[in-house]
Amino acid sequence: MKIAMIGTGYVGLVSGVCFAEFGFQVTCVDKNPAIIERLQAGEVTIYEPGLDELLLRNARDGRLVFTTDLETTVADADVIFIAVGTPSRRGDGEADLQYIYAAADEIAAAMKPGAVIVIKSTVVVGTNADVRARIGKARPGVAFSMVSNPEFLREGSAVEDFLRPDRVVVGVHDDAGAAAMKRVYRPLYLRETPMIVTTLENAEIIKYAANAFLAMKVTFINEVADLCEKTGGNVQDVARAIGMDNRIGSKFLHAGPGFGGSCFPKDTRAYAATGRKMNAPQTLIEQVVTINEQRKRSMATRVIEAAQKNGEKSVAVLGIAFKPNTDDIRESPALDIIPVLQKAGLAVRAHDPEARVAAEPVLPGVTWCKSAYEAVEGAGITVLLTEWNAYRALDLKRVANLMSGNLLFDLRNVYSAQDLDGTGLEYHSVGRPLVGKVS
Repeated sequence: MKIAMIGTGYVGLVSGVCFAEFGFQVTCVDKNPAIIERLQAGEVTIYEPGLDELLLRNARDGRLVFTTDLETTVADADVIFIAVGTPSRRGDGEADLQYIYAAADEIAAAMKPGAVIVIKSTVVVGTNADVRARIGKARPGVAFSMVSNPEFLREGSAVEDFLRPDRVVVGVHDDAGAAAMKRVYRPLYLRETPMIVTTLENAEIIKYAANAFLAMKVTFINEVADLCEKTGGNVQDVARAIGMDNRIGSKFLHAGPGFGGSCFPKDTRAYAATGRKMNAPQTLIEQVVTINEQRKRSMATRVIEAAQKNGEKSVAVLGIAFKPNTDDIRESPALDIIPVLQKAGLAVRAHDPEARVAAEPVLPGVTWCKSAYEAVEGAGITVLLTEWNAYRALDLKRVANLMSGNLLFDLRNVYSAQDLDGTGLEYHSVGRPLVGKVS
């Protein structure tokens, strides 16, 4: 079986490499020749732990090829995955499907009879049916199967998620598509991975509903953190206790500055927009979107108020990526918080282990540093925004000595009272009573 992967962004590259690891012949296609040249040279174009090793091994063994030639690739492929971007559309928040339709048109012109076309990108309900009709109109009388196969990859652990998923969701409209996907994912059967075979529409809704629910959990615990701060509670104790309830679960109950990344923000907006369009308003998720945006602004306000109160003029920001173990800055809280700090007159020094290349062009005026310690040097305030391992065991006495001020905003609750003992830092966390100067 030959697989074509259209798109070498986050989903396409991880999926293509992992399918090659399963033993299939995989050709990854991208229109950007610069990206293909880098991949052909063995250079991974995204930061994802473990991906580089798999890419090099499968390319060396001849199972993984990169090209800009979509027509030739598709003409020889048995299964064609579409893994292009579906960003939020300006104005209404709906998913922008122009890249999906463009890829579908090119595939229709080149595919062989009996091909299985799989949309792996996150798309609103009804998209697979639309694409199926579009291809059928372009190639009347040519047999093909349409499949929806949404991904559930977490950035920073995407390789593990692909190779050892909780489940595989497959939406189909015929038996041939279902059979092909069972063959594609056959290596997972050895691990008894559940495969949910359902309709095209159900698969599309499952993806959005799953991400919306997880985003809701993040927003919920952030509001609990606000309540804890007003009442002297501790959000970490609350989260631990409610997370022990099997009906709730402990994941995504970590208070912070709001969610970001390539999925949650755009998917919640698109899910809410779909609800409005279908006259089935998803009001809970609409509130999640609103609260999350407010959350980012409120974090910036906390820092600004402390700076004004203490006469500080500079801030060190540790962590720009939306989460650790990725260089992805899409919708990262840092992209909202830093400009607000700058607008308030604060000079910003920043460090991130992987995200500087992506972030530097979109954050003008920031002074970029080679280490966390260089970033805090001379800063009146330090703000920990991303919980990279490199920031989990900082020498806080050294941090205090390097800073011109003594304010530490730990917006990920990385540290404890014991960690701050004897540092002289004025410590601010999220949803915990530990606020004030630790001697």
